[in-house]
Amino acid sequence: MHRRLLALVAALSALPLALAAAPAAHAADPTTMTSGFYVDPDSSAKRWVAANPGDGRASAINASIANTPTARWFGSWSGTIGTATGAYTGAADARDKLPVLVAYNIYNRDYCGGHSAGGASSPSAYRSWIAQFAGGIAARPAVVVLEPDSLGDYGCMSQAQIDERESMLTGALAEFNRQAPNTWVYLDAGNPAWASAATMARRLHEAGVRQAHGFSLNVSNYLTTAENTAYGNAVNRELSARYGYTKPFVVDTSRNGNGSNGQWCNPSGRRIGTPTQLGGGAEMLLWIKVPGESDGNCGVGGGSSAGQFLPEVAYKMIYGY
Repeated sequence: MHRRLLALVAALSALPLALAAAPAAHAADPTTMTSGFYVDPDSSAKRWVAANPGDGRASAINASIANTPTARWFGSWSGTIGTATGAYTGAADARDKLPVLVAYNIYNRDYCGGHSAGGASSPSAYRSWIAQFAGGIAARPAVVVLEPDSLGDYGCMSQAQIDERESMLTGALAEFNRQAPNTWVYLDAGNPAWASAATMARRLHEAGVRQAHGFSLNVSNYLTTAENTAYGNAVNRELSARYGYTKPFVVDTSRNGNGSNGQWCNPSGRRIGTPTQLGGGAEMLLWIKVPGESDGNCGVGGGSSAGQFLPEVAYKMIYGY
């Protein structure tokens, strides 16, 4: 019997009969409903290793990257989104593992940075997409990182565009609360080098983080876990002082083993970080960005497109050179 079912039976048997029929929404902890994190069997690293078994780099990439639990990103490339999230979380659930998903399709995505520009065609299209995303997960246990960069990417946006974005995020969180009760959603909060803790706390609050399980840090970036933990704690101090609540946070450690050299777009000399785990100074340390996937046509990924798997970059990242 799945651990999730055993936990549910135990919880219901301890409740008064009147309450047992209506368990409280979001009482569940997806980390205790599963037995460890899900390894994406179709990640870019897995696919490359399978297609290049004779390559001298394949063994190291397989051992150090391809078999570490890493998030799967969902966007316009994912086809019918509810079908895609349902299939992915269903496959993880069948193995009693916890999947990590990234929702990356907000209208005007990467509006100021541009390397990953795109997203839904309108705010209403995004609302429909994210509702189907949540509906596909349904009651299965999952972790979702919601829209990386969306709260950091304000530098060139008008107040009307910012208000529109915050409305989309608040609406997204409401959909997960309504449709995916066993999902922990982390609203992305950029990284310590992007906005002050006070600024990010205000943006998180205005985008509805009170409705989320928590917030995520360092997605696709390189700053150390210690730097991110200090920043997350500072954001929580601001949330507490201004609004009277705090939230758990997770840190993307996939590429922060050597810290940052100040560049964010395919910098050289970076290294993989602590593998996906519970704890570690944050609620979880997660590999959210696949090591070796390009940040765009820049740095050591010159000539590549964002998301393209670059085996030489992945190989060097294992050893930190």
